[in-house]
Amino acid sequence: MKFLNGQFEVCSISSDLTIKTTFAHNQKMEFSASQIADLIGGKIEGNPETRINNVSKIEEGQPGTLSFLANPKYTPYIYSTLASAVIVGDDFIAEQAISATLIRVSDSYKAFATLLDVYSKLKSNKTGIEPSAVIASSAKIGDNAYIGGLAYIGENVQIGKGSKIHPQVFVGDNVKIGEDTVVHSGTRIYADCVIGSHCLIHSGTVIGGDGFGFAPNSDNNYSKVPQIGNVILEDYVEIGANTTIDRATLGSTIIRRGVKLDNLIQVAHNVEIGENTVIAAQTGVAGSTKIGKNCMIGGQVGIVGHLTIGNDVKIAAQSGIGTNIKDGEIVQGSPAFAVGDYRRSYVVFTKLPELYKKINELEKALKG
Repeated sequence: MKFLNGQFEVCSISSDLTIKTTFAHNQKMEFSASQIADLIGGKIEGNPETRINNVSKIEEGQPGTLSFLANPKYTPYIYSTLASAVIVGDDFIAEQAISATLIRVSDSYKAFATLLDVYSKLKSNKTGIEPSAVIASSAKIGDNAYIGGLAYIGENVQIGKGSKIHPQVFVGDNVKIGEDTVVHSGTRIYADCVIGSHCLIHSGTVIGGDGFGFAPNSDNNYSKVPQIGNVILEDYVEIGANTTIDRATLGSTIIRRGVKLDNLIQVAHNVEIGENTVIAAQTGVAGSTKIGKNCMIGGQVGIVGHLTIGNDVKIAAQSGIGTNIKDGEIVQGSPAFAVGDYRRSYVVFTKLPELYKKINELEKALKG
């Protein structure tokens, strides 16, 4: 990448679509309807040269934008939208004249999601090193990587090809980052941590901070237990903004392949989270707990330390987990128990005032 006069030169290749353009930060990229159709395997109805430079909701479409129709309740908007092109399903039948160019696909929602992913990558596909970045001489930066302004890259760091380290990111000594990983501004990655390929780490995340380890002393204060392990993120992991993942006391805190963590999550030292597990915001996982693969954990869940949570487990929001959970269980409540029992118990709970009143009435009748 060249950085000249406020412009970046970008060369991007996505599937069958190749785009080479020089643009300023505030300039839009432009595609033809036929280019978009080629990318998603669609068929054009209308003008294949229709120019697209942005995306929009179908009800808020403007000239030059691309939208999609997936939910039938939005069908009336396709006849009035100002969007220049709309992705529709193969089974869509127009009942009125449509001014927009149509791109027919087998699954309009999936096709639009694919385009959003490509568009997002093209917008952020910078390469090269900005002048104000600080990079240790022993660091190794892969081909087509991007290091933003005021980023700090420590000694012996390895950054794989195509990865994007955005401005004001701190990468400590001996960190390894794989290929095509994106680290957004303000992230802090402490020394010795390992980040896989195709990961996405959002702003404010702290990876590798000290675990909460203290030993009580006889005089009622605490001595810090050194945390000398690290954090390992495997491939295709996404970490939300302001989430913290503590380094292990010994060994590694491990986030397995495909895990998705929401914003504002605390993962303590020596925790292991299994493949393809998803965890919603404000959940806290205490030290040394092992969570299986393919789990779904709702927001504001609290999980105590040294537990084993099996595979394919579902935990409802605001649950408190204090015991091990077997494979496939669905739990809710604090303390949590089987979701069916919880729901039946909740029905009784809501009737407690009424039951209490009846008990008082029966007691009075018996005394009378």
